[in-house]
Amino acid sequence: MGSRILTHQRQARELGRLRTGWSVPNDDPKKRPRPVKSKTWVLSSHAEHYVAAAAAAWGGTVERWQPQGAGAEQFRVITKAESIDALLPSGDPLAQFNEMWNKGGCVRRCDGETERISRRPCLCLAEYGEDWHLLRQDQYKKDKVCAATSRLNVVLPDMPDVGVWRAETHSFYAANEMAGTVDMVLSGTGGRGLVPVRLRIEPRTRVAGGTTKHFPVVVVEIRDITPRQALTGPLPTAVALDPAGSRAVAAIDAPRPDYLADAEGALTSDDVRDIWMQAQAAGHVDPKGRDELSQKLTAIAARKDAENATPGEQGPDEDGAYPVETVDAEGEVRS
Repeated sequence: MGSRILTHQRQARELGRLRTGWSVPNDDPKKRPRPVKSKTWVLSSHAEHYVAAAAAAWGGTVERWQPQGAGAEQFRVITKAESIDALLPSGDPLAQFNEMWNKGGCVRRCDGETERISRRPCLCLAEYGEDWHLLRQDQYKKDKVCAATSRLNVVLPDMPDVGVWRAETHSFYAANEMAGTVDMVLSGTGGRGLVPVRLRIEPRTRVAGGTTKHFPVVVVEIRDITPRQALTGPLPTAVALDPAGSRAVAAIDAPRPDYLADAEGALTSDDVRDIWMQAQAAGHVDPKGRDELSQKLTAIAARKDAENATPGEQGPDEDGAYPVETVDAEGEVRS
C-alpha cells in the first residue's frame, strides 16, 4: 500500500443527498419558500446517472432541480420508498449541531453548550429557556431559533460509484434517537468495518398544549443482523454487504474460534502467524496488531521461537557469517 498524508481526513466523496422533503414557492413572493414534508425518500445529486439509478431501484421520475440559494442546478427523484437499505461506513459517520442559517450562510452552530461561531454559551438557551426547541417546532421561527441538525453519511451499496450519501434531518427527536443508535453500534465496532442499516421515514404524532401535530422522523435501524452480532466487533465485509445471504448468516452465526488455544497447540511461530491472519480476515483483530488478541498471539509466537531454538546453536556473527564446521577422518565434527 502506498503512503498517505497523515494530517488529512481521507473523507469519502459525497455523491448526493438523502432528503425528507423539498420547498415550493410561497404565494407571497416576499416570504420564504414553503417546506413540503415527504413520506418517501428524496435523492438529489449533481450526477444525473446517480439519480437515474435511484429511480430504477426505488421508483419515481428523474427531474432537474434547483436548490435554494445560488447553488448549481442538480437532479432529483422523489422515490416511492419509505425505507432504504444502506451501510454505515467506518469511522464516525454522524455529525450533529444546533444550527441557524440565513441567506449569508450559517450564523449559529452550537454543540448544546457553546455556540462555535461567536464562542459564547448557547444563545437559544439564554434567549428562550430549556424548551427553546419546542418554540422552533410550534412557531417555525427559522431565523430566530436553531434547528437540531443531524448529518449522517451512509453508503448505498447498489448505487454507482464509491462514496457516501448524506442524510440530513432537522428533527429534534431524530437527533436524539439517531445519536443513540450510532453510538451504540460504534461502542461495539470501534468505528471499524461496515454496518448494514436501514433508513426509514417514520410518521409520528405529538399531542401538547391542546394541539396534535403529525411529523416524520428519520429512523436508523440495524438490518438483517441481531444486536449481539452488531456489538461483538467489526463484521466481515462480505457479511455487511449481504447480511441476509446464506453465507453471511453462516458466518455470523458460527462461534468465534478460540485463536489462543489454536496458537498454543501450534508447532511453530509461522503457524501462529497463520492463525493471526485467519483472525484478521474474520475481522477479529486490528490489522495493525494493536488489540489485546494480537498482542497475546505475538507473545505465543515469540515463545514458540524460543522453544524451537536448538540449545547451544550459534547464530551468525556481525557480518552474517556462520562458524565453519569441519569433519575429521574419524567423522567427528569440529568447529
